Amino acid sequence: MMPEVPASVSLVWLVVLLPLLGFLANGTLSFARPTATRAVSAVGAGVLVAAFVVAVAVAVGVARGAPEEPYVVTYWSWMPAGELSVDLAFQVDQLSTVMLLVVTGVGALIHLFSIGYMGADPGYARYFSYLNLFVFFMLLLVLGASFPVMFVGWEGVGLCSYLLIGFWFEDKVNADAGKKAFIMNRIGDAGFLVAMFLIFQATGSLSFQEVFRQAPATFEVGGTTITLITLALFLGCTGKSAQIPLYTWLPDAMAGPTPVSALIHAATMVTAGVYLVARTNVLFALAPVSSLVVAAVGAVTALFAATIALKQWDIKRILAYSTVSQLGYMFLGVGVGAWTSGIFHLATHAFFKALLFLGSGSVIHALHHAYHATHRHEDAQDVRNMGGLQRHMPWTAALMWVATLAIAGVPPFSGFFSKDEILSRAFTRGHEAPVFYVLWAIGVAAAVLTAFYMTRMMLYTFHGPNRTGDKEREHLHEAPWIMTGPLVVLGVGAVAGGVLNLPHILPAAGWLDMWLEPVTETGALFLPELHLEAGTEWRLLLGATVVAALGIGTAWRLLDPAALRPAAEAPAELGFARVLARKYYVDEIYDALIVRPFVWLSDRVLWKAADAFVIDGVGVNGAAQVARFAGWVGTRLQTGHVGTYVGLFVLGTLALLRVLTR
Repeated sequence: MMPEVPASVSLVWLVVLLPLLGFLANGTLSFARPTATRAVSAVGAGVLVAAFVVAVAVAVGVARGAPEEPYVVTYWSWMPAGELSVDLAFQVDQLSTVMLLVVTGVGALIHLFSIGYMGADPGYARYFSYLNLFVFFMLLLVLGASFPVMFVGWEGVGLCSYLLIGFWFEDKVNADAGKKAFIMNRIGDAGFLVAMFLIFQATGSLSFQEVFRQAPATFEVGGTTITLITLALFLGCTGKSAQIPLYTWLPDAMAGPTPVSALIHAATMVTAGVYLVARTNVLFALAPVSSLVVAAVGAVTALFAATIALKQWDIKRILAYSTVSQLGYMFLGVGVGAWTSGIFHLATHAFFKALLFLGSGSVIHALHHAYHATHRHEDAQDVRNMGGLQRHMPWTAALMWVATLAIAGVPPFSGFFSKDEILSRAFTRGHEAPVFYVLWAIGVAAAVLTAFYMTRMMLYTFHGPNRTGDKEREHLHEAPWIMTGPLVVLGVGAVAGGVLNLPHILPAAGWLDMWLEPVTETGALFLPELHLEAGTEWRLLLGATVVAALGIGTAWRLLDPAALRPAAEAPAELGFARVLARKYYVDEIYDALIVRPFVWLSDRVLWKAADAFVIDGVGVNGAAQVARFAGWVGTRLQTGHVGTYVGLFVLGTLALLRVLTR
């Protein structure tokens, strides 16, 4: 029996409606008064701040009610079609509440930052309307009480991602990046659709509550059907959350405005796949093969993307591959059955990665101003053209170092606790199957590389001599407070976010574990109970600290910012460094094996052969030629001579009599 919905929880509709109203208002202003920047700012950021306030009220209501069953708020019947009945309903529970706070809280800070970053852009109103629409769809995704409602949000954030990545669509590179993201996500979404068809065929429902209630009795543990369902769901996750093999769109997505990277491609949309696995934890617990695939793909992606980040020079591209790598950690967590650990890292990652992206936005903002006089805008994102910025941007440098220490896993910053928890759970599963020890080792290797490449980025950006140029150096300055203020708030989260789920050997430990237990307890019944001894857990914590120190210390010792030359003077990469700089040539391989063959098939076969020759030539034009020939024959017969007509009449009559008398 569903619990009665408290009054504060019933306000959840307002959280979703506010950004939708912001989209409509700013969309109208983008046509009616595109220069009304104050109104756009007030609406665009104001609706998110208000949504966060309401989200806090909803979270308080859930905390006070402490329901064992989720609150389901139904608004109307959406698809009553025979055996299929889907309501437009929101599911408010401990998991959706965490996501609600992350989306609205981090989203509000990024909207505020955007006021300063995008203020001079002629498409300012259009930008905020897209950003508000994205938040609306993201909230629909995390609150949907069924697979179809979630899928509407899932597709909606894909649409908004396309619009925001290609926001400056006049530049072909940006437009192509938007199309690439859209197409690769559609590949993954096909898996989501197949999974929904199989789920409905097996259970007769697409409601989360009903599917999860039936799952233990309907599906055999490790059975073919549940394995296919979960693998299809994970295919959707690989597209949305940029995992191997559908990860290549995310680095190119950095073509959009930097706040877009912070919101969509670091803090919210790309974590939708992790949320989906955590939400459907019962299904994945019944499919051990699929769970192992999730963990393995996550671990390999974490290491693979980290190696690529070692030789990138664009500050946003470094962070993009870092995002791909950190998402791999989250999938490693949910893949080994540590669903709380995956969500924990999702939350801490939202703090420190949004901080890193917005910090890079402050740097790019300053360099664009510095390079404005010399028209060197293309140099504003290359760390080889930076250096020594700490003297000019002390707040940004300090806050980005906080985020770097968090992502590197240095205690007591938030990333240390969330990343260590994932690695500890993977290590624990190694007692059950040695393959998990391998995944743990891969995760450790990725952690070393993370600490190294993030320190490399910071050293080359903020330390050593300045490489911007004498004239440009005069224009370097700290960002205005409307941009720096959100960085400070995110910095607090990056420092203190670890208290959400401290290790069990520490006081006040495991709060998030207890909070999410009503969501994860059914899935946990199908996993073996594994516990770490206190001594082992202390050793793993110490090891994680050593790993972070090793990566940071190695980078500090091996890299010399003073020896780095500006991009225009830098020598070409050689050997394996060139392979890393070119991202293992994966884009080129995809282009050769998939893109060009499809272009050839579309151009030579489907267009020129099938469409132009067969349909247009033989079909349409051929029919026209036949009709024209028949008309020409008719004109030859219409001579105007009566004798000719009589002769033809006699011949026709004789031919008809011949046929009839046979």
